[in-house]
Amino acid sequence: MLLANFEGVMSLAAKLSKERLRKGQSLQEVADDIGVSKTHIWQLEKGRSVNPSLDLITKLANHYDVSIRFLVGEDMEQNDDEDLIKMFRQVGQLDENDRFLIDQMVQSLLARKEKNDA
Repeated sequence: MLLANFEGVMSLAAKLSKERLRKGQSLQEVADDIGVSKTHIWQLEKGRSVNPSLDLITKLANHYDVSIRFLVGEDMEQNDDEDLIKMFRQVGQLDENDRFLIDQMVQSLLARKEKNDA
């Protein structure tokens, strides 16, 4: 069990490093954007920091425009649904009235699509 957790941390570390390099950012830039220390980002990328908080993982996923599932290894690779996963996560942070408004907008768009498809 401990080995599985270690492999998961390493997978997260490799993904964080890869995503940072993909964006062409320094450790300090990511740290500033996320609101943590440069050392903490370095520790995460090296697999030396275990069990990061869900809040931190969420901030990193949003920063890198990937899903939490991708970062923590539940997805073996990114797929076309990354944007949907990100939108769903962001909508979850809204209050009930805003969620209702978004639901109404989606229903309207679906009705328009159905009408156009007919």
